[in-house]
Order: sequence, then C-alpha cells, then structure tokens
Amino acid sequence: MRAATASPEQQREIISRRLLRAMGVLVASSLILVTYARLTDRPLEAMPVDGQIAQERVIHIVSDNVSGAARILDEDGTMIADLPPTAGGFIAGVWRAVVFERHKAGVDLDAPVRLMRFTDGRLALRDELGGNRFELVGFGTDNAAAFARLLNE
Repeated sequence: MRAATASPEQQREIISRRLLRAMGVLVASSLILVTYARLTDRPLEAMPVDGQIAQERVIHIVSDNVSGAARILDEDGTMIADLPPTAGGFIAGVWRAVVFERHKAGVDLDAPVRLMRFTDGRLALRDELGGNRFELVGFGTDNAAAFARLLNE
C-alpha cells in the first residue's frame, strides 16, 4: 500500500497567505509600538500603584557579587543578617541588579535602599538614588519571603 502524497499546490497551502499576512502585520505593529515607546521615553505603566505602607526599613546590602552570600545592615550599621550563598542568593541577585542600574546612572553604589511592605501584602525594594523600584512579589513567594524576613529581624 502506498502512502498518499500531497501535490505541490496542496503543500504550499498548508498555511494560507492570509494567515501569513496577518502574522506579518502583527509583528510589524508590535515593532512600531515598541519603537514609538522607546523613542518617546514612555514611562513603565505596568507598575502597581504605591499603596499604604504597612512596614518599612532602610537597609544596606553588602555582597561580593560572586558567591551569592549577602550581609544586610540596618540604617545605623547594625547587622540584620549574614546570609551564606545558599540563603542569600536571591538577595545578592537583586542587589546586583540595583548596582547595575546605579552604575548606569553614575550614582553611589553603596547607598542604602528602602524595603517596604504595603498593606495589601506586596513587598518592594526602592532605590531612591538610582530611581528604580523592584516589586519582589513577581519573583515568587519563597524569594519574596527572603526579603520579608529582613523586615521582621
């Protein structure tokens, strides 16, 4: 028994031309929107609105940026936590992002950041100096819990 083979015309029509054109329009539209947003410096509008702050702490994070270990100091220099690489990896990773953004902005790399818990339960790290904010809930509950413990210690 022989397997049926499609004719060359049938093989070409597996994906219709209309569908291909529609996909091309979608890609072109996306590129135009992104280009417009970047050229006009549109602000990030997907950020949640700041709510009522339930708890806040100014902290210094010290990390070697290699091992994942991190030391967290209070505003006055009192040690809050000394985390080994197995426990401080996420905090050290977020700190690397803060340092990267500060380096781009040309500001002090060692300045403190504000760790905040809002009344709705969200956790955020605010870098006033670099002008950045990191919504920690987007990284998962275990990672957000690493920062939540810093508020309670």
